Amino acid sequence: LVLIRLNKRRSRSLSLSLSLSLSLSLSLSLSLSLSLSLFSLVLGFNEGLSGEVKPRVLLMGLRRSGKSSIQKVVFHKMSPNETLFLESTNKICREDVSSSSFVSFQIWDFPGQIDFFDPTFDYEMIFRGTGALIFVIDSQDDYVEALSRLHLTVTRAYKVNPDIHFEVFIHKVDGLSDDHKIEKQGDIRRRASDDLADARLERIHLSFYLTSIYDHSIFEAFSKVVQKLIPQLPTLENLLNIFISNSGIEKAFLFDVVSKIYIATDSSPVDMQTYELCCDMIDVVIDISCIYGLAEEDPAVGSPYDKDSMAIIRLNNTTVVYLKEVTKFLAMVCFLREESFERKGLIDYNFHCFRKAIQEVFDVRVEVQKNRKLLSQRRRSKQATANGVAGNPH
Repeated sequence: LVLIRLNKRRSRSLSLSLSLSLSLSLSLSLSLSLSLSLFSLVLGFNEGLSGEVKPRVLLMGLRRSGKSSIQKVVFHKMSPNETLFLESTNKICREDVSSSSFVSFQIWDFPGQIDFFDPTFDYEMIFRGTGALIFVIDSQDDYVEALSRLHLTVTRAYKVNPDIHFEVFIHKVDGLSDDHKIEKQGDIRRRASDDLADARLERIHLSFYLTSIYDHSIFEAFSKVVQKLIPQLPTLENLLNIFISNSGIEKAFLFDVVSKIYIATDSSPVDMQTYELCCDMIDVVIDISCIYGLAEEDPAVGSPYDKDSMAIIRLNNTTVVYLKEVTKFLAMVCFLREESFERKGLIDYNFHCFRKAIQEVFDVRVEVQKNRKLLSQRRRSKQATANGVAGNPH
């Protein structure tokens, strides 16, 4: 049973009258906890945002390893079958995803034949502003050369920027059995770690993920990478923990609707089936909203996802999946029992407190970014003035 509420001109509004009792003590506890968490965030916010405003994510690997396919499927909604017709990348492709997604970073897709020893390749400039480096290895091919290139790439990048997060996607595992996947991952992890140990670089940490564009594993892996680039992640997790503990919710995700990357979740473990169900629910909401939720006079005006977007799915195991809009690009997806959902009024009130706190968190972030940009402009202006005076002595 799926219930989706669409408060648009053409939508048929469905009203549900419930007798709801609000627990004032729980709500006040949640509100105070949110305020304390936000206060602690503001005190230490400058330290958390000491890096670049838009961190860089590099997609690297050998030719035909699947780098461009990953980017197209995750951020351009391309069907996995359509990626078979993509041409091989022969130059560095840069894309700023902040214009189409709440998550703000740049993706640089590198061709597989790039040569670090080429004097025209300024790898220091590229690695210096990088937040994460994703190295893609084709699991269905001989990966001896790929591991050699991985070692060269990681060592070069670490010397320039020790703060880079190194992520290894063991890709195209959809054609392998579960036992073969684990065997491949263990072998690649062991070889890569041995190469670093031989070079006395044990302090470099590599994270490994089994990925495929034909299931949700690539979205989950990218979620883990993006979360490392979000300085507010501990605060978001803390707010989610407070929210679910005061609302009788078992699991909650904070999703970027455009890319279906979850930027935060509570402290309980993530189940792959639960994550897949969240992604499917977001697709259902967007698809039905596009059909029934747009204005009849001008469908081009407005968005299928807005502040009135809400969905309820009741599963056959007494579990309720509840989706609510947080911001223009963010949605919360919750899992709870039917008996807990009877207190929907309490859940909605606590969600209102949560959404207000989230908005304040990112308002602070935007203000810090504006101040940093203004400070950078002033520094450049002073430097230009000083250079002008030095070049024209009286």
